[in-house]
Amino acid sequence: MASILDLLNTQVGEQLVNKASEKTSEDKGKVSTALGMALPLILGAMKRNTNDAEGAKSLDKALQSEKHNGDVLSNLKNREAEELSSEGSSILSHVLGSKQNGISKTLAGSLNMDENSVNKILEMAAPVVMGLLGQQKRKDNVGASGLSDLLGSVMGSSSSHDQSMLETLLDSDGDGSVIDDVAGMVLGGKNPKKGGSLLGGMFGGK
Repeated sequence: MASILDLLNTQVGEQLVNKASEKTSEDKGKVSTALGMALPLILGAMKRNTNDAEGAKSLDKALQSEKHNGDVLSNLKNREAEELSSEGSSILSHVLGSKQNGISKTLAGSLNMDENSVNKILEMAAPVVMGLLGQQKRKDNVGASGLSDLLGSVMGSSSSHDQSMLETLLDSDGDGSVIDDVAGMVLGGKNPKKGGSLLGGMFGGK
C-alpha cells in the first residue's frame, strides 16, 4: 500500500533529505526520521481542515494553482532550499496556524534536534506535499468533496487512489520505468526508514 512515507524511499525523498540536511546542518538520518514524522502530521492537519466545507474549498483552490501542479517533484534538485522554505512557511501558516510552534517543539524534543532545524524541515517538506497532492488531484480529477479521501490515501489508508498514488511517488519524472525498478523494494518493505517505525502507532492501524 502506498503512503506518504514511501516518498522517503524515492529519488525525490532522497533529494529532500539532502537539501534539508545541508540547510540545517543536521545528520541525514535525523532529517529522514523528522520527515517521517512531519509528513503525516502535515497531511493529517490538511485532512482535519477538509472536514469543514470552507476548509476543503480553500485547499482545493490552493491545489488548483499551477504552483502546485507537481513540477516540484521532478525539479526538486534545482530548487533553492530558501525558496522551498519561504513557500513552505506560507503553506504551513494556513495548514497548521498557531499549532506549528508546538509541533516543531514536540518533534525537536523527541528527536533531540534544534527547534529551528525542525521548522526548516517542515517548511521545506510542505511544497513537496502540495505538489504531490496537486499532481494527484489532476490525475484523478478530484474536487473539493473528494479531498478527504485523497488525503486519507496519501496517509496510507486503503482507497481507490492507492495504485495511482504509488505511480506518482515512484515515477515523478514521468518516464514510466521507475515503477518496475522500485515498486518491489517499496511494496516489499525492504530497508525501511526509521520514520516508519516511529509513526506505526500513530497511523499504522487507521
